[in-house]
Amino acid sequence: MMRVYLDNNATTPLHPAVLHALQDALADVYGNASSIHKEGQTARRRIEDARESVARLIGATAREVVFTSGGTESNNAAIFGAVPLSTRQHIVTTAVEHPSVIEPVQELGRRGQEITIVPPDRSGEVPAERVIAAIRPETRLVTMMLANNETGVIQPVGDVARVCRERGILFHCDAVQAAGKIDIDVEALGVDTLSMSAHKLHAPKGIGALYVRKGLTLEAYLLGGSQERRRRAGTENVPLAIAFGVAAEIARERPDVGAMRDHFELHLGDLAITINGATVPRLPNTSSVTFHGADAEGVVIGLDLNGVAVSTGSACSSGRVEPSRILLAMGLTADEARSTVRFSLSRFTTAEEVDRAAELVREIVPRASGRGLSAREAG
Repeated sequence: MMRVYLDNNATTPLHPAVLHALQDALADVYGNASSIHKEGQTARRRIEDARESVARLIGATAREVVFTSGGTESNNAAIFGAVPLSTRQHIVTTAVEHPSVIEPVQELGRRGQEITIVPPDRSGEVPAERVIAAIRPETRLVTMMLANNETGVIQPVGDVARVCRERGILFHCDAVQAAGKIDIDVEALGVDTLSMSAHKLHAPKGIGALYVRKGLTLEAYLLGGSQERRRRAGTENVPLAIAFGVAAEIARERPDVGAMRDHFELHLGDLAITINGATVPRLPNTSSVTFHGADAEGVVIGLDLNGVAVSTGSACSSGRVEPSRILLAMGLTADEARSTVRFSLSRFTTAEEVDRAAELVREIVPRASGRGLSAREAG
């Protein structure tokens, strides 16, 4: 059976060139990058080359890039590093953020900081003016994702960051889903910190990066060494950094995945659907589809049994499937959220795979709803 992988917003398969570079590095680049001997200096040179490549992907300089263990660490480092607990301050974020942003912010709230969470429109976009209106004189940090992992909706980061810069407020951007899928220029966006994760762009898990604008000092969150210019203690993972660097170079040239995504959406037939975020800019690889009256879990299982990997917008906790808080924040009902499936393509997705997935969706969704609903019936 041909397997079709359309869950690339969860993680991506390794690019062959990345795998080759990783294998070579694991075998040959074993020195500690902090050592002064030849093996150590070889490791240092390779990790700095990788840093240059990651920096180029986002329009930064190499000295502004800190390697981390992934997006979760990068977001935590940026948020906790920007808000010292010695004074009571205000933080603004949005209701569509990833848990690695929303949970650190909520933790700061439990520690005495004030928090404002700004909701999105039905489209999934959080209007810039709504975020700006939430800013107060005592606001210390605004944190806003560049693109949502469930819907692919691109947020107006630049418009908000510009106001924050004018007012002297720190701005953090979670760009984990956006990096490698759309152009990113940290200078044009005007952000102070920005997070990335390598496994979203065909590199291994366990490596990420945090952009820290030149001249900005964050509170230290790991102590015990001078690595990463004293911004993250611990021996650098040189092989994973090398792999990330190769993936970042490859990601600068992107195929037209958006055309295939649009083709997929057009070939869902007369099913009763809503494409979430269709009226605003989205990541070109992402399609969040509500199949009205259908059980999304049933659709996902049915597709998997027929060789197609996709996901829902739901999280499983203690054996109970909860509707996506992102979709609920957008105004979907709990039933609509439980009827929503995410399809996410990659540079390796083919037209044949997209056609196969659409064909199977047309077959499986009516069975998952108990009866086939036409667009006319749903309306």
